[in-house]
Amino acid sequence: MSPRPYQLGKRKEQIDLSRRRVLDAARSLLAEATSYTAFTIDAVAKRADVARATVYYQFDSKTGLLEALCDDLAEVGQMSDLAAAFTNTDPLEALHMFVACFGRFWNVDRVVMRRLRALAALDSEVGAVISDRDERRRSGLGVLVDRSSDRPITVERDRAAVQMLYALTSFETFDALAGAHQALTEVVPDVIQIAESVLQSAAS
Repeated sequence: MSPRPYQLGKRKEQIDLSRRRVLDAARSLLAEATSYTAFTIDAVAKRADVARATVYYQFDSKTGLLEALCDDLAEVGQMSDLAAAFTNTDPLEALHMFVACFGRFWNVDRVVMRRLRALAALDSEVGAVISDRDERRRSGLGVLVDRSSDRPITVERDRAAVQMLYALTSFETFDALAGAHQALTEVVPDVIQIAESVLQSAAS
């Protein structure tokens, strides 16, 4: 006999709540940890008040947990809006949208973003997750640069433009420009102004 629908619904709700608790715990632990070794599956499970096995059941591995945490931050930061940048036929407008999306994303939780990127240099599992997502950003910028001119752009100029835009749209650039007293979204116009110059130079 099949489980009753309400039983299945209740089970799913419990799983969703458990997943949410683990993600929230991971985020708070990252924000508070003073040592990179403090971010472990055991520490996250303890903070979420769940069994270690529950974390593995939900996310399979530390990498899976980090991927899910980054996806969760991206959802809060409305990164789904990034798709519109690639359907916009105006190169500069597309660039504006791209920069604005990342400014909003980086600003979701500045402390956690900073912590994740610092850990990436020390922890190979964190590094793999961050590196993969950075490469997606680089690839997206490559598409925008390729579309910015009616004539072919040389490989050297294309590579240089993408690298400059990649640096400009990084968390580190937004974080440095904003300083201690501004939201990262407040420096979006400054980043756009410099990015426009890079894109126009590559297309000319």
